[in-house]
Amino acid sequence: MQERGLAAYLAELIGTLLLVFFITSVVVLFVSTGSQSQFGSDFAVIGLVHAFLLFGLIVMFGVVSGGHFNPAVTLAAAAIKRIAPLDALIYILAQLSGGVLGALLTKSLLLDEGRATHYGAPQVSGLLANKTAGMVVEAIGTFCLVLVILAAVFSKKSFKEWAPLAIGTTLGFIVMVGGPLTGGSYNPARWFGPALVANSWGGVWPYLVGPIVGSLLAAAVFRFVLEPGGVPPTESPEPIKAAAKGASKPSTAS
Repeated sequence: MQERGLAAYLAELIGTLLLVFFITSVVVLFVSTGSQSQFGSDFAVIGLVHAFLLFGLIVMFGVVSGGHFNPAVTLAAAAIKRIAPLDALIYILAQLSGGVLGALLTKSLLLDEGRATHYGAPQVSGLLANKTAGMVVEAIGTFCLVLVILAAVFSKKSFKEWAPLAIGTTLGFIVMVGGPLTGGSYNPARWFGPALVANSWGGVWPYLVGPIVGSLLAAAVFRFVLEPGGVPPTESPEPIKAAAKGASKPSTAS
């Protein structure tokens, strides 16, 4: 279990800032408002932006920090002992800070346009029965995302070169499905930043409890189903770093 340093913490802050800025911007630009907004919004575009964005961010910063950009991912990594508790705490603080800065950037650029959508802050839709249903949607989506990350990055049998693509496309498709229901957050930092900036909290607990439950369930499935024999210690922040080094010879996570 390698200790992370300042570069990794800054990578998580900058990566989360960019993640939240681009996500909230595309939400402001492509989500309709009103009683039938779920049917007038282009969640295919929004999902594709999530997919390509996370793919690029993991390629950019994965070799430095592992490319978490999501407290739920960091929590799962800590649960399977791939990151030290103190580093995990600093990662989460950096991610939450990056989320706020990203939302502030969106607000500064799209002030008038963003008011109607609360600058991209997610909300539990009226299509769902209640906020508990919203929590379940967030938990299921987070479970899928985090399990793909753990399997792609930490599994001994995975093709780690495909990790950024697998992770990005997973986020894209769960946003296409969950976007009309909860805003498709699956990330406490992505929820917290715009919620704080817009003072629109969307119910709070679905966006905290859902990702925590989904993350821990994913860690449990990985530990007892996918890798029941345990995961050997890694020497780099993530195996993505080792893959990047190997790419230079003739011979990545959110």
